Amino acid sequence: MPARTVPPIAAAPSSDGALLTLDVGTSSVRCLAFDATGAPLPGTQAARSHEPRVTADGASELDAPALLETTLACLGEVAQALHAAGRPLLGVGVCTFWHAFLAVDAAGAPLTPIFLWNDTRAAGAAKALQRELDGPALHRRTGCVLHPSYLPARLRWLRETRPDVWRTTRRFVSFGEYLEQTLFGAARIGLSMASGTGLLDQDTLDWDAALLAHLHLTPERLSPLLHEHASLAGLTAGAAAHLPALREVPFFPALGDGACSNLGSGATRPELGALMVGTSAAVRAFFAEGAPPAPRGLWRYLLDERRALIGGAISNGGNLLAWLQRTLRLPALEALEAELAQMEPAGHGLTVLPFLAGERNPDYPLQAHGVIAGLTSATTPAQIAQAALESVAFRLAAIVERLRPAAPGLSALVASGGLLRSPTWVRMLADVLGLPLHVSTVAEASSRGAALLALEALGHLPAADRLPPPLGDCIEPDSARHARYAIARETHETLYRRLVQPGV
Repeated sequence: MPARTVPPIAAAPSSDGALLTLDVGTSSVRCLAFDATGAPLPGTQAARSHEPRVTADGASELDAPALLETTLACLGEVAQALHAAGRPLLGVGVCTFWHAFLAVDAAGAPLTPIFLWNDTRAAGAAKALQRELDGPALHRRTGCVLHPSYLPARLRWLRETRPDVWRTTRRFVSFGEYLEQTLFGAARIGLSMASGTGLLDQDTLDWDAALLAHLHLTPERLSPLLHEHASLAGLTAGAAAHLPALREVPFFPALGDGACSNLGSGATRPELGALMVGTSAAVRAFFAEGAPPAPRGLWRYLLDERRALIGGAISNGGNLLAWLQRTLRLPALEALEAELAQMEPAGHGLTVLPFLAGERNPDYPLQAHGVIAGLTSATTPAQIAQAALESVAFRLAAIVERLRPAAPGLSALVASGGLLRSPTWVRMLADVLGLPLHVSTVAEASSRGAALLALEALGHLPAADRLPPPLGDCIEPDSARHARYAIARETHETLYRRLVQPGV
């Protein structure tokens, strides 16, 4: 039986029903379960980690079949456990990393790895497009700039460097579409994922025809656009054999993980933004309707036809901390925390540009590399770590400044992600930004956001973005520390302006 679209229906909350979520991230896959109110079900989760392949020339890739296998294993493990426990399965909500893609042939088989958002090999193609196209006009239409993190430059790079793959490709898809094609024999792309490609005209909510023509790309080589958050049901015979508990369960198209993170953490009004530090880091403001255009140097992505986010992201967050721990042979996080907590703000004499994986907002440099300035024989590993973490905060502060014209009422942020494992880093960010940080009580904000939107579509929740925000402790900025960081940030910005050439 072919897959079929399942129309939304009003439904009363079920006391024992379970909504599954898949959260496919850069470093792991997680499958969780939530009840019909959006509360997590304890003891029902599965997770698998993976590591992108990175190379000195800027590659950052994941193997698509291997990631698919991991994803299906997590999904099957949780679905079968809930089915065995007699819990009705209400649906599956999905969120994945934005901006990644792979090429597939006519049979849906991968022709390339998954090129991740932090793959920088398309810098030359981005520079060429900047010469050929009206970048500001494109930014106004698509909410994205011409940069290696978006598909216009990356598709140009693929066509020029792999013409054989370009000719053979039937479609260019995100991982969510690849997953859906495997499960149902057909794939759609929702507005949320499409808005992160740089190919969507956000005014018409259609693929940008002029841009596609310039890229020698036809709409048929992209998945059909889905304007509603509508589910599919009816797994293919092969998929049903591996996932029998999900044979007829509604399965929703993938959403961008950043949009889900705002929704899941409760940062759903412009005055309460979201600060997320995971592998990368981002600041985002949520608009339930009437989102303005993206300010210069920031992006505008969609959750759906009505709801949008404006913000900025940097390519180095938790991945920078992991590199520091590995390279400097730092102690375990708990011991490092104790040492950092005793150190004075910016008292190390170092200035760091944390661009190990390139950079994005607010200036989208096409070439950016890491720098540690001010080293002496007395410099300690902990001081380098402190300076690097402070530098991440400085880059996020630059984004907050650009965000204020679009969200002038921004007065606090909800902090989520792996950042929360480091209370010292949370405190540092509050002091640098000069804003109160509400610590999110949601362990998996992106997963919860995907669950809430699926429950809204299923009729279990009236409006997912109007729920009370689940906020925890509030970290107020310290004015004296903020003043010291302001001086250090100016030194950082001076080095940044000297060494980093803006790309926009």
